[in-house]
Amino acid sequence: MLLKILCIGDIVGSPGRKIVKKFVPAFRAEKSIDLVIANAENAAGGSGLTPDLARSLFSAGVDVLTTGDHVWRKREIISAMEKGLPIVRPENCPAGVPGKGVVLVTTDQGLEVAVILLLGRVFLKPIDCPFKAVDRALDRLGGRTRVIIVDMHAEATSEKIAMGYHLDSRVSAMVGTHTHVATADERVLEGGSAYITDLGMTGPSNSVLGRKIEKVLYNFTTGLPAAFDVASGPTMLNGALIEVDSETGQAAGIERVHFEAS
Repeated sequence: MLLKILCIGDIVGSPGRKIVKKFVPAFRAEKSIDLVIANAENAAGGSGLTPDLARSLFSAGVDVLTTGDHVWRKREIISAMEKGLPIVRPENCPAGVPGKGVVLVTTDQGLEVAVILLLGRVFLKPIDCPFKAVDRALDRLGGRTRVIIVDMHAEATSEKIAMGYHLDSRVSAMVGTHTHVATADERVLEGGSAYITDLGMTGPSNSVLGRKIEKVLYNFTTGLPAAFDVASGPTMLNGALIEVDSETGQAAGIERVHFEAS
């Protein structure tokens, strides 16, 4: 049986949340999508996530929320993680950090899917090794499910590509997030894992990574600090639709998804 899994790139602020609510329910029905995974670490005003906003995204048809380096900007999200909501924090966080780096969810067909989140180390704050962390996570899963999706939240394209090859044949897909710029390298690797370096951003189209253009330009041209407010106007949703053979766990295909709204 082929599972259809939609992975959505970084949701930025209210504009990103609105286009998810507008796009996901209809697209999910049209394409008979079995599972929707979205990165929501910037959903709350452009940085962080709150329990109420998480629930609103679940109501819009998202099944699992991944996060990243901004996950703790809204401290109230900790309680939601501890209550078992399907929100994933980086697996390579230090021991004792709240939440889970691996979340198991069940589709309407009764098939279990594992979602793993990793945080890169290149150009980001120091954290445990994502390569060793994912190896340990896969060992813990112990073959419980063949369908495994990994979100690699990282700055450096080289680190994401390396992780893709590291995981090839061992996971169904590895998708990259964090840079807010969609890449055009979606493919199924030789071992059967779907791969894309970055899903892109879900938020304001006319912006600099979701932020008001004039504020970012002021910072770049003067070197002075500026509040990087979330932009407004037309929006876009970026992601990828992945087909996975539920029996083998291998990907049958991956295609980019891009949707725009005024």
